[in-house]
Amino acid sequence: MNELTKKIIEFNEERDWDQFHSPENLAKSISIEAGELLECFQWNSNYDIEDVKSELADIINYSLLLADKIGVNPKQIVLDKLEVTREKYPVNKSKGVSTKYNKL
Repeated sequence: MNELTKKIIEFNEERDWDQFHSPENLAKSISIEAGELLECFQWNSNYDIEDVKSELADIINYSLLLADKIGVNPKQIVLDKLEVTREKYPVNKSKGVSTKYNKL
């Protein structure tokens, strides 16, 4: 993760784009790219995998930049969230169902 983040930061520094990458702008960009990802699946299930990969990469890029900008470790926050979710959705209650945790 660190190597990937470093490459993305170097790419942006070469172009002097960090000036545009406030946490707010990065969060907006993640949302915009998520909408573009969703658009790949609009109207039918026949999606173009290359388009999906491209939009997913944009989301990951902006997410890693935001994590760096606010000073958090992406791997650690994912692991932390996974632990919280594990507690909310114990296997014995949630296996094979999509019920929200407060309704289990």
